[in-house]
Amino acid sequence: MSRFTGEISYSQQKPRTGVLLTNLGSPDEPNAGALRRYLAEFLSDPRVVEIPRLVWLIILHGIILRVRPAKSAKLYKSIWTEQGAPLVVITKKQKDKVAARLAEQYGDDVLVDFAMRYGKPSIASALQKFQQAGVDNIVVLPLYPQYAGPTTGSTFDAVTKEVKRWRWVPSLHFLSSYHDNPEYIDALANTVREHIAAHGKPDKLVLSYHGMPKAFQQWGDPYYDFCAKTTQLLVENLNLAQEDYIMTFQSRFGKAEWLQPYTDATLESLPAAGSKHIAIMSPAFSADCLETLEELESENREIFMEAGGDKYHYIKALNDRDDHVAMLSELVSPFIIKR
Repeated sequence: MSRFTGEISYSQQKPRTGVLLTNLGSPDEPNAGALRRYLAEFLSDPRVVEIPRLVWLIILHGIILRVRPAKSAKLYKSIWTEQGAPLVVITKKQKDKVAARLAEQYGDDVLVDFAMRYGKPSIASALQKFQQAGVDNIVVLPLYPQYAGPTTGSTFDAVTKEVKRWRWVPSLHFLSSYHDNPEYIDALANTVREHIAAHGKPDKLVLSYHGMPKAFQQWGDPYYDFCAKTTQLLVENLNLAQEDYIMTFQSRFGKAEWLQPYTDATLESLPAAGSKHIAIMSPAFSADCLETLEELESENREIFMEAGGDKYHYIKALNDRDDHVAMLSELVSPFIIKR
């Protein structure tokens, strides 16, 4: 049964649509204790690490959670803002702008909220708010453009885990991917054109997507194909030649083979191959976070420059740009019930 114990009279309340934007999450604070809690939740998800459960839990609690939190805390501290974790702060801004845009069209027929798959605010707590408001139609939009089991699939697990406890289940719409949405591609292309206008055309545009174990692709996860499709549509939009860009994968973890080519190894090799001015972006991230602000903007810059590069520019994620907000609003609009 639902953890909400109050009474709801659905016949007396005006049914509304609840729109939930979700992202991965961040620790509450940039310290070892908060990172330990966050990583324990994140790395305990069987969608994220698919090895025999007992073996992995021994490794996780016996080794990783003893060593990694302190190291990760230093990285988070380097990007932390006065408002908190960048990913959470930006996602809230996205939510506020999407809510304002939808209110212009639908008035109080729609409620918009945001949640994190790991950490706070949780998906369960956001869905319970919808339940308490008498919402009878829920639209969930995970802010991962390219579907992947460890991200979008895990979000679906969290949504259904909560809703299956409810006595009355509302209509539920789950948007699993928007990797080939024309407005998404246009927004990405706009950021590149704006960057080129300000800094000139780079020798190479590096499109760095979050990595994934290669085994996941072999087991049927469509993530790699969706990344390749996004890349194809983006370079066509920008009218780039094959030699103008490269698709890579970042943020690998552990000793297993991950999707290639690796971003860091590619950046290290580019100067010797003649590409000393590069611009790098990650179409896989809807909001800037640790993997973009620390890894792409700082760590990988150092790799490239030490290898002989001259100019390195990170192109920010779409964040709360107006064209991005408009796209997100259009994605959910077909599922909103107008009263």
